[in-house]
Amino acid sequence: MKRQLFDFDEKYMWRAIETARLGMGNVAPNPMVGCVIVYNNIIIGEGYHREYGKPHAEVNAINSVKNKDLLQESTIYVTLEPCSHHGKTPPCSDLILRYRIPCVVVGTVDPFAQVAGTGIEKLMDGGCKVFVGCLEEKCLELNRRFFTFHQKKRPYIILKWAQTADGFIDIDRSDEHYGQPTWITNELSRIAVHKMRADESAILVGTNTAKKDNPALTVRDWSGKSPLRLVIDRDLKLPSDLNLFDQSQPTVVYTSKEAPCKSNLEYKMISFNNYELEQIMDDLHQREILSLIVEGGQLLLNSFIFKDLWDEARVFTGPRYFHSGVKAPVFNATMVKSEKLDDSWMFVFYNKSYQNKIC
Repeated sequence: MKRQLFDFDEKYMWRAIETARLGMGNVAPNPMVGCVIVYNNIIIGEGYHREYGKPHAEVNAINSVKNKDLLQESTIYVTLEPCSHHGKTPPCSDLILRYRIPCVVVGTVDPFAQVAGTGIEKLMDGGCKVFVGCLEEKCLELNRRFFTFHQKKRPYIILKWAQTADGFIDIDRSDEHYGQPTWITNELSRIAVHKMRADESAILVGTNTAKKDNPALTVRDWSGKSPLRLVIDRDLKLPSDLNLFDQSQPTVVYTSKEAPCKSNLEYKMISFNNYELEQIMDDLHQREILSLIVEGGQLLLNSFIFKDLWDEARVFTGPRYFHSGVKAPVFNATMVKSEKLDDSWMFVFYNKSYQNKIC
């Protein structure tokens, strides 16, 4: 049901969106959801989905209301359509009906096949007035990972690299310079990268990056869970003493050869037939990986760009000049955000096909 939106509607939905973001990095493969309950223009309850498998936002919001009698005269604002099916938790739409909350304002419909409008239908059949589309674009953007996963059957893909002021991502390194990444930006940028890792589900590098930089791909300068580590090693030629193979974190190696799996180290065979990336995306979809950081070198990044297989790019730009070396990727996209990080910058771009969808 559509109705005119008022300033107070958007105010409460903004609060629900801000609350939902608190679940970032902890709820995948579920979406981030925030919920606010309003009685007589006063917020009497709020909650968000805190952790995968635990109570949803609506449950936490309702539980936070001290006087449950007020719920019968309240409006509940939720960023995503309340669920209607039994999963790891009972249906939130049933809980709303049980407490006889008369009015439900929804940010956007849930694309998940087991919901997809059925939660709204159940609420309306139960006598609720349901209004859909409050700050819809912002709610879509909030859960762009979740929507991409269900609509495109692959993770939301974030390309990430650091480049110099003159557009290089690396110097021309010889073997004796392998083992440590070329430093381009600063400490604050590194913290931002580690926060990004904590927010996303998986991170991928190619053979050359693994060999040249020997990255750990873990979260060390931020709090949170490290992403699933992924590396492409077609012929299993990477040295076994690399950080990626230390078995400290779950790691998947995509290869053309058979190899025995170890604790926290899985070898996954794929065909190297110009469709490697698509095979990896299919595998990640089966693993319920909602988001992927591609932190590779020029070859891997350009492969994703060439196939238009990406949704977002985060480009960290430092003040250094290399004058020659490995050129940064070139792509056609619109910058949507910039953030100054001391003497460096982070620029965020959306793929035009994705931007057109949410704008």
